[in-house]
Amino acid sequence: MTVYFTQDHEWIAVDGDTGTVGITDYAQGQLGDITFVELPSVGRTAAKGEAVCVVDSVKAASDVYSPVNGEVTDVNEALDGEPELVNTDAEKAGWLFRVKLSDPAELSSLMDKTAYDAFVASL
Repeated sequence: MTVYFTQDHEWIAVDGDTGTVGITDYAQGQLGDITFVELPSVGRTAAKGEAVCVVDSVKAASDVYSPVNGEVTDVNEALDGEPELVNTDAEKAGWLFRVKLSDPAELSSLMDKTAYDAFVASL
């Protein structure tokens, strides 16, 4: 499984033609305590860069953008009862949705972990 990152602080872990999407640990730290996650509908078509869900925190509501074009195939229903999973395990158990990739070549425009870490250090 390969993990990619966006400049908007989303991550996507790709396995075959499916990507699991969430926000980075850096992003959850900036948001503070997550109080609610508005997940996308399964079956929804997501365009790369389109806001597909919202993470509400004590500080603000923040859009989460799809890192790729594709169809939402699954959502993390555990977040309905435990939105704080995004705070405690943003890059694993706090995942938001899964998407079937329309074009895996789009992944080449995203950052790997090393590039993302350098990007965050520059902020």
